[in-house]
Parts: sequence; structure tokens; C-alpha cells
Amino acid sequence: MKIIPSIDLRDGRCVRLLYGDYNRETRYDADPVDLAARYAGLGLQTLHVVDLDGARAGAPANVDLIARMVESTTASVQVGGGIRESAHLTELFDAGARRVVIGSLAIKQPELVAEWLESFGGEHIVLAFDVRVDDSGVARVSTEAWQKTSDSELVATIESFRAHGLKQVLCTDIGRDGALSGPATRLYTRVMAACPGIALQASGGVSSIDDLRALRAAGLDAAITGKALLEGRITDEEIQSF
Repeated sequence: MKIIPSIDLRDGRCVRLLYGDYNRETRYDADPVDLAARYAGLGLQTLHVVDLDGARAGAPANVDLIARMVESTTASVQVGGGIRESAHLTELFDAGARRVVIGSLAIKQPELVAEWLESFGGEHIVLAFDVRVDDSGVARVSTEAWQKTSDSELVATIESFRAHGLKQVLCTDIGRDGALSGPATRLYTRVMAACPGIALQASGGVSSIDDLRALRAAGLDAAITGKALLEGRITDEEIQSF
């Protein structure tokens, strides 16, 4: 299982949001470019970059910074945040991104996203689904920066994109993101069982190396972690020995 560090960008700085709330931001002193290089130096092969300014603006807003991050690292970089048009994908690929991450648009404009999967290829596009699990255990996809919960059920939504070449899915349990409360292992296990062949990236709640070990044991393809790395809850030594 791959460990994928998350670097969230806002106003050119590295930040983390609690439950995706822009008013509950923690800023870190780490320079995003230096951080990208440091993570690659630990042997991590993929970085997840979130353009929070772009997510709010509806268009990538930190492309120059992302290009410098790509140049500083040997790791493959996947980028999400504010991608609404084909030109946005091209702009990020030109900046050196290996993959782009599409979120709410997959629910709001599925035909367009299906076209992108077919045009750019499933190896270059990750569909990110942020979910809330209801009292009956059903995971429903949220949109609009987590402000709205749609009627779309997670597994059915993933399956609807398979015919268009979907290969990679990022799933975040909103109730755990940024809270260091442990990952939604049971949810991910259900998704993998229902969607064999999809490479699933788990996101949200990772607080320690033990959480990563549990996800690896569950068969996850990759796990994204941000805050636990930034705050030293997972050490460099643990990463290198994982």
C-alpha cells in the first residue's frame, strides 16, 4: 500500500482544514515546495496536492506553485481543486501533474467527466468522492465543499463510471477528515468488495502508523494522510520502515 502525503494549499501556504471548513484552518510553517521534496526524500512516490483557493474559485489558483512543487520532487503529483473545464486539466498536466482529481463535478456533470475519462485515460484521472454515512450505513456523496449531500450512493456512482475507463477512486469520510479519529476501514472494505479492480485511495482520519497498517491489512491500494505527517504523529522512521 502506498502512503500518499497530502499538501493542502491556501494563499500559497501549507494548511489543513478541520472537516473541510475554511474557517477552521491550521497553518503550518512548512514551505510547500520544500515539503514536496522532503516527502520524496523519504521514498514516498506520490503526492496529493489540494488547491483550496482553486476549489473556492472554481478554477486552479496555485498553478505556478504546483509547477514548482513538481520540479522539486521525484514523486508523482496528483492535483485537485477547482477543476471545471477541459482547459483546467490541460493547464495542470502542462504544470507537470501526473493525475488530476475530480470531485463534485462527477455528480453535477457526469457526462462531461465521463468524456474526460475517455479522452485523458483512467490512469490520469482520479474521481474523489466525499461521503457521509447515514444511520443505515449507506454512504452518500456530498458536493459543494461538503455543504450538500446528494442522493447519489457511493458504490452505484463508482460503477456508473466504469464503462468510461474509471480506474482510480479517492474516498473521504467527511466525519473523519482532519480529526485524527481513525480511518473508515469498514467503509473502504465494503467499497473494495463491491468494486473489484478499482484502485481505492483512503482519505480522512489517519492519526498513526497503526492506522496505516490497518488499511494495508484491509487491502487498500493507497492511503492519504496530511495532518498526522505535518504534526509528527507519524515519524520519518516509521514511513521508511513501512
